[in-house]
This record gives sequence, C-alpha cells and structure tokens, in this order.
Amino acid sequence: MRFSALAAVAAALALSACATSVPAPVWTGGHAGWTAAEAEVRPIGLGIPGGAALANGVRFAGGVELVLDPGSPLHSLSDLKLVDDGDFVSVSDAGDLVRGRLRLDAAGRLAGVDSLRWRRLTLPDGSPIADKADGDAEGLFLGPDGLAVAFERRHRLWAYGPLEAPTRPTPLASPDIAFPLNDGMEGVSAAPGGWRVAGESGGVWDCAARGCRVVTAPPTEPTPDSDYRITGMDRDPGGDGFWVVERRFRPPVDVRGRIRRMAADGSLGPVLVELSLPSTVDNFEGIAAVGRGDGVRLYILSDDNNNPHQRTLLLAFDVTPAR
Repeated sequence: MRFSALAAVAAALALSACATSVPAPVWTGGHAGWTAAEAEVRPIGLGIPGGAALANGVRFAGGVELVLDPGSPLHSLSDLKLVDDGDFVSVSDAGDLVRGRLRLDAAGRLAGVDSLRWRRLTLPDGSPIADKADGDAEGLFLGPDGLAVAFERRHRLWAYGPLEAPTRPTPLASPDIAFPLNDGMEGVSAAPGGWRVAGESGGVWDCAARGCRVVTAPPTEPTPDSDYRITGMDRDPGGDGFWVVERRFRPPVDVRGRIRRMAADGSLGPVLVELSLPSTVDNFEGIAAVGRGDGVRLYILSDDNNNPHQRTLLLAFDVTPAR
C-alpha cells in the first residue's frame, strides 16, 4: 500500500479513537437464562471522505462502535435482526445469542445501544454449545415459530422456538449442498411461506418445511473471498424482495462492504451503499431492515472476529424510494 493510503488509514483510526466512549445502560430484566453484558459505546461517522459512496436517495443515519473487554461475550457477532423497531437480536461465532435495544436521538439517528444481554445456545440434548465447530452461528431469522439459527462448519439450520426462552433445537430444511467448511449459510431471512438462504460462496434457495428449491444456482467454482459475497440478508418490509450486505476482502487490508436489494427472483439491484478505506469499514456480516416513513431504515453490523485490530460497528442508513 502506498504511504498516502497508510497515512489516511492511520488518520481515520486516530479520529475514531478521539471520540468519547460511554457505558451502555445495563440490562436489569429478570428473564431466566439471560445474563447482562457490559459494553461501552462510541459514536462514529463515515470517516474520511473518499471511501464511502451512497446512491441517490440514501442517507447515513448514525453509527456506533461497541467497545468491549477482551472476555466479553459480545465479540464475533455475525448477524442482526430486529424484533421490533428498537429491540434487536444477534448471534456470535461462539454460539451465543445476544439481545439489546437501539437508542435513537431526537432526530431519529442511531445514537447508542442499551440493555445488552446474552445466553448460550444449546445442542439437541439440551447441553450448552461448547465446541467452536458446533457453535459457529452465522445467521438467524425470526419466523412464525420463533428463532432459527444457521451454523457453518457443521452446516445446519436449527429452530429454537420462542426468542425469550429458546428450547432444544430441531432441524429445519436447508439446501442439499456440500457447503465449504467456512462458507455456509451466511444470509438467512424469513420469506413468504418459509425462509430464504444465501450461501456465502454463492447460491440462493427458498425453503419451507417440505424442503428447498433453487432460486439462483451456486456457481461451478465457489465465489472467492476476494470478490463480493453475501454475508447477511433480511426481508424488505416494504415489498417482496430482500436487503443484502456483501463483503469483499483482499489481503492485506482491502476490506469492503456494500448494500444491495435482492428481488424475489434472486437478482441483485444496483449498489446503494459501498464502504471502503479510508472511510469507516470493517467485516460487515449482519443486516436488519425496518420500515420508516415511506422508506426503509437499514442497520449493518460488523463481526470483529474477537480480533483486537477489528471493531464491532453498527451503522444506520435510510433509503427512500425514487420519485
């Protein structure tokens, strides 16, 4: 990388570090099985101009970084869904289920999070997940029957029942394909009549209790990490499509993320948001959508991989329809 690019990256990190972090209000509820999790929250913007491209009709609506202790259960968050317009749920690569609440300022911009809590997901025998190979949760959705979680390494999609009190999991239909070890069902979402699955290395399927059908066939050769790949998906609250977040990584430091809309037939629309250095960017793997006015509010979440050189970022964007 050229020196000028390195200097820009260093400046962006320095500006981020200058922002003050404050403790997130701690959860004080009493639901059995949940444990409060502490974090500090730091406001962030899009960083140095030049790396963030927003399409017409898209507006940045605030962002925060979760500042976490090394042993926090809030590291490695891999997906994001909204329970309502404020409460959210996430999963981690270690097999933890995480909940919290978004805080908006008077203008409706994302200003923080609070009421963070977590619990360990279980295996079918009721024992807590202890092995990384069992607990590598990468996606989730909320359906009529409650919570469903997608795992990779040991690829499977499990139904856990009520969100507040998950039960022993039962299997759900998932694509009949041999996913690569670390490239599984990254994008999962509730869908009309069932759920939709997007493979990280390619392919889209619509599934229901009876099985899955191919929407977009996976490529003959898996899409590499050096190309954009879908890492998160949520149903469009205003139509029959979906919103997806994609990630691209080219060593040593060229990581990028972008947001697009997926039609019901699996085709992808134009890029609405693209983030790269020297602007704010990290390993974005989660996306959640909620209706707001005549448009939609999108939140994207990054997975820090429990790596001190990465960050857990939550960014908000408002998308209004073309007039």
